[in-house]
Amino acid sequence: MINETVILIHGLWMNGMDMQLMERRFKESGYTVARFKYNSTELSPSDNAEKLAEFVSAIESDRLHFVCHSLGGLVLRHFISKHKINRLGRSVMLGTPNQPSSAASTLKNWPFASSLLGNSLENGLSGTVPPWNTDYDLGVIAGDMRFGMGILIPDIPKPNDGTVSVCETKLDGLKDHIVLHVSHFGLLVSKGVFIQTEYFLKHGEFRHHG
Repeated sequence: MINETVILIHGLWMNGMDMQLMERRFKESGYTVARFKYNSTELSPSDNAEKLAEFVSAIESDRLHFVCHSLGGLVLRHFISKHKINRLGRSVMLGTPNQPSSAASTLKNWPFASSLLGNSLENGLSGTVPPWNTDYDLGVIAGDMRFGMGILIPDIPKPNDGTVSVCETKLDGLKDHIVLHVSHFGLLVSKGVFIQTEYFLKHGEFRHHG
């Protein structure tokens, strides 16, 4: 039997605990799960990609899948651009701003916001991120329930998940894209999102019907 490991990568200001429910669901489905923890503001996504490389090198598994929330997807893009992974399976990004983040662009002009965003802007939320390596299957799930901190930021294009616009999640080279009626945080806890994520890891596409 092939041993498949799902590596979960959290987003901005988080530490991976927010992905516990998703971890439990994957384990119940028979996957081995590893949560990659990184400092999202002290280091840039590019620097955190090197931390991810160290983390991945220590994992013994026949196949590695990645599921990333928000900023975590940008860390993965840097990682994929620098490292060839022979045992890489498929990857899913949840609400990742693959285009320059309108929310971050607004926030960085607010008092004290630059210290909150830290180095996440550098080679990250500012949009200077490597293109996706099309040798690897990538699926993106976006949300269109406008709920959360982002509702205070009027400049996020609609539809959006309260933090990231649907149009910002799109990326050249991805295999499939789907929009679900969930918020940015809801992408982590929705059973529907999990079902679609697991389906993509198995089939390389989302269930658009049924």
